[in-house]
Amino acid sequence: MKVESPEQNTDTDNKWYQTPWLKRIGFLGFLFFLVKGLIWLAVFFGLFKWFR
Repeated sequence: MKVESPEQNTDTDNKWYQTPWLKRIGFLGFLFFLVKGLIWLAVFFGLFKWFR
């Protein structure tokens, strides 16, 4: 029978939200929606100036 202490299993005990690829996807998603929002602001600003 093998008994492991909690200190021995810290490297392989990552939670699903602590994986590096998920952090990367989250960062890329944040950048995508930031750029998308800025583009929409520029579009609405351009339309406002064009119709004014």
